[in-house]
Amino acid sequence: MRIRLLQRKLFTLFSLVFIAPLVTFAQVNVKGKVTDATNVPLAGVNVIVKGSTVGAITDPEGNYSITAPSSSSQLQFSLLGFLSQTVTASSSTINIKLVEDVAKLEEVVITGLATNVKRSNLANSVATISAKEISGVATPQTLDGALNGKLVGANIVSQSGAPGGGMSVRLRGLTSVNSNTQPLYVIDGVIMDNSSISAGLNTVTQASRGGVASSNQDNPSNRIADINPEDIESVEVLKGPSAAAIYGSQASSGVIIITTKRGNEGQTKISFSQNLGMGQAIKLLGVRQWNEDKIQLFYGSNQANANTQKQLYRDAVAANAIHDYEDEMYGVQGFLTSSSLSLTGGTEKTKFYLSGLYMDENGIVKNSGYQKNSIRANIDHKISKRFNLSLTTTYINSKTDRGLTNNDNAGVTYGQALSSTPDYAQLFPDNAGRYPRNPYAASNPIETRDLITNREKINRFVGGLVFNAYVQQSERSVTKLIFKGGLDYYTLNTKAIFPNTLQFESGGNGTNGANVEGNTNNLNTNLSAYGVNTYNSANRQYTFTTSAGADMFDYDQNQLLTTATQIIGSQTSQDQASASRLDQQIIPRKIRGMFFQEEVNYDDKVILTGALRFDKSSDNADVNKFEAYPKGSIAVNVANFDFWKSQTVNHFKVRAAYGESANFPPFGSKYTAFSPFNIGGIGGTLIGVLNPQGFVQKGNDEVKQERQSEFETGFDLGLWDGKLSFEATYYSRKGKDLIFAANIPSSGGFVQEIINGGTLRNRGLEFGLTILPYNSTNFRWSSRNSFWLNRSKMLTLDIPPFRTGAFSNALANYQIEAGKSPTEIVGPDDLDGNGVADGVFVLGNSEPQFQMSFANDFTIYKNLTFSFVLHWKYKCDNINLTELLNDLGGTSPDFDEDDDGNGVINGVQRANSLGVSARPLVQDASYLRLRDIGLYYSFPSEMMKNAFKGVVSNIKVGVSATNLFTITPYKSYDPEVSNFGSGGFSTAVEVTPFPSAKRMFFHLTVDF
Repeated sequence: MRIRLLQRKLFTLFSLVFIAPLVTFAQVNVKGKVTDATNVPLAGVNVIVKGSTVGAITDPEGNYSITAPSSSSQLQFSLLGFLSQTVTASSSTINIKLVEDVAKLEEVVITGLATNVKRSNLANSVATISAKEISGVATPQTLDGALNGKLVGANIVSQSGAPGGGMSVRLRGLTSVNSNTQPLYVIDGVIMDNSSISAGLNTVTQASRGGVASSNQDNPSNRIADINPEDIESVEVLKGPSAAAIYGSQASSGVIIITTKRGNEGQTKISFSQNLGMGQAIKLLGVRQWNEDKIQLFYGSNQANANTQKQLYRDAVAANAIHDYEDEMYGVQGFLTSSSLSLTGGTEKTKFYLSGLYMDENGIVKNSGYQKNSIRANIDHKISKRFNLSLTTTYINSKTDRGLTNNDNAGVTYGQALSSTPDYAQLFPDNAGRYPRNPYAASNPIETRDLITNREKINRFVGGLVFNAYVQQSERSVTKLIFKGGLDYYTLNTKAIFPNTLQFESGGNGTNGANVEGNTNNLNTNLSAYGVNTYNSANRQYTFTTSAGADMFDYDQNQLLTTATQIIGSQTSQDQASASRLDQQIIPRKIRGMFFQEEVNYDDKVILTGALRFDKSSDNADVNKFEAYPKGSIAVNVANFDFWKSQTVNHFKVRAAYGESANFPPFGSKYTAFSPFNIGGIGGTLIGVLNPQGFVQKGNDEVKQERQSEFETGFDLGLWDGKLSFEATYYSRKGKDLIFAANIPSSGGFVQEIINGGTLRNRGLEFGLTILPYNSTNFRWSSRNSFWLNRSKMLTLDIPPFRTGAFSNALANYQIEAGKSPTEIVGPDDLDGNGVADGVFVLGNSEPQFQMSFANDFTIYKNLTFSFVLHWKYKCDNINLTELLNDLGGTSPDFDEDDDGNGVINGVQRANSLGVSARPLVQDASYLRLRDIGLYYSFPSEMMKNAFKGVVSNIKVGVSATNLFTITPYKSYDPEVSNFGSGGFSTAVEVTPFPSAKRMFFHLTVDF
């Protein structure tokens, strides 16, 4: 009996010690349903057991089922666009309502070359633009165009409305005067080239004097236009060095990080979209309505000519041959179409995203247009629990016909010729196809439009590979190795043909026909190796993320421009010409870098980041010297501390960051160039080459990078469970060692030398307000509103003040002077009205006083959506030389009006002010523009099931428009314009540009 009693006690003790814990920690099966705040089921919600790899995904009805190790396990529910929620697995049935993440606090933001962080812990103001904002409301022609008006802290200007794009993107102000001012573009880890490459039209237009074939006034497109906006999942913008310092010498103007769409586990989904639309000029200026009195007034100084013109006018009236040539040239309604197909799906091990695009858009000028084809394949493969890889590939083929617009000194572009051509001139061809000569200009613009070719062709391949290896995993630590490789290769072929039958090519006045062909080969490659370790303290309060690595970037661009003139007969081949010329520019660049970064997260309350990058470049004076770029930041989530008791403000974060970056010296600035020369048939070289301004320039083997440093601080607020969020940021950015061309004594054989000699500061404010004013089952309204401003100032300048960026001081120009804004526009002015200039004065500023954006989305009965984006740019100025040319040619639409009532008509008064006052040329370019607007209807899912038996899951139809209306006082086609291309200092100068277009579409999307 005693033995049995002892056995029972031992069994009881064994049960308490061993079996009871097993009961306590027994597995628990949990199921339930996940909905949003209005009880709509949420599909695709990730349900995971926190701290493990156990997980599940909700089905289309929002249902899930998961097995947790114990009733004390933590279940985490997360879905993009909603705040994550964590609960204890204490019941077999747990239903969850997820709250919409209006402020995007759960959004993961890339903070380094190998790390990322939740937005709620971010120490910088990083702008994120979603796929819906890019292409979900309207159909953008190009990616950079899709960002306009939606990117806080940016000043984006279209250089013209020509098909194929051409944009200048400036983040947080001007970063340089003579070097590149455009941001770095990174797509899926691949460094992208965004060059604007001249087509060699200067041979014909003479827009840039000095005999050069290429010019920054050729109106080329920039290469980021090649990317298909519909492939993009999100865009992150690191606006300044405080965020982008980890990219070192490539990040002085900010970094735009683009992530494309990827596959998801599950059944293969097919989506087909068809867009049909039209484009037309935002506005036409109108033309002067001539009569005999106006002809007498304009030509009265030569009565014989005046009489001739009157007779020509009478003949045109009698023949009903009065023509609105502006409408004839720019009044075309271009047909726009794009078709896209995508497939996405995969298994637990392999996921894929495949897409194809065909786009064909006619321009608003006859014989202009844009065609693009692209194919993308993104594949993610899980080799094992420790190894996975991601492959990104895309191929683009495009063709762009851009016409002949912008500035020229030969009077041959469309606008230049039209500026002096009256409406009674006869320019159309006869029955035999012969075009008459235009007696009022150097060219017949109708003939030029119909017969010339100005075409760009692109073949581009972009590929990237990322390999991840989890080399160490434990309960508290994970170590990962990341290997990245990227390649961006394209060939650009430009072809410009000007037949010798053209008015300006024949008769001994021109080159008797010209054929200019350009071939550019560009190859960017990048290789990187990183290590990342994440370590959690024993109490899980501290997380340390350590990353380090090295990378190498190689760039190789080879531009070859062949100009053939004196074309034989009607030939268009370059070998059928009597004269030819070659121009070549080879731009190699090598960068080698390494970095270290440490992130410390204290319980999502305090987040500290410190980083240091070193890199060296072949563009530096000392190619083996490593430059250092530090970065540091702190974010404090005040609302996460225990003392925070507010039920209204559930998110309050203060933040500060500092970082440094650099800008390369202009290519070749450290060298003195040699030019070929021929004496007696013997070839040789001469020291010193004329730069585009016609000066012999000496190289500087001690030239340094332009350095940028930035301090940023601000705070973020979230109220009422994310229904309202507010973000405020102040930044101060300073660029030193700016590069200028300094005059030197000509006795040494040179007149200019590249030096480092200036400091430029930008200060600005950025505010963002996101609210969810109403959210119910049948109606939802969300609103995103932004405000930003920037002020630039030259702090120091080691050379005398100078004017640059436009054409001449008489026509208004930019003034670079210490203590002044480099975006100020100056010019002569006649203050007392006596017809004599009283000196040079500040007449305007191309930088806006502020910008605002208003984006609103409405959902009605779940199936009907309405969205729009308004963009307000306040108080900025352009130099409008189009109106001046029209005044001088007598064709301005308001030529005969007298706005100020002084008895002198507008056209005469403005033309007489030339050389006396530039004030009429500097015009307010403020505007309020409806960037995007869209209305869509998705047919109910039950209807789809019944009608298509599960084959078709969704059909969506809609209409949209871009640039539908613009309210502006500016007196030309578009207040957004830049005669000098997209890559440099000068914008806001216009000379007869290609007018911008508004675009309207009908959309059909079918999901299978």
